[in-house]
Amino acid sequence: MKIKVDRDKCEGHSRCYSLAPDLVDVDDLGNAFELTDGEVPAGLEDRANLIVDNCPEFAIEIVEG
Repeated sequence: MKIKVDRDKCEGHSRCYSLAPDLVDVDDLGNAFELTDGEVPAGLEDRANLIVDNCPEFAIEIVEG
């Protein structure tokens, strides 16, 4: 499982970072980006789904790969 952050949609709410700092980080403006090339480590799949569901801008998606 992988996640992908659409940096053009992200508005820097940082909800994803507060919910899953193991999966995403934020830049100086609060805009998210994936850690580990978006690869979701085993056991963190629920966190990945949580940040997808909680992004107000729908900027994060699950991509199989």
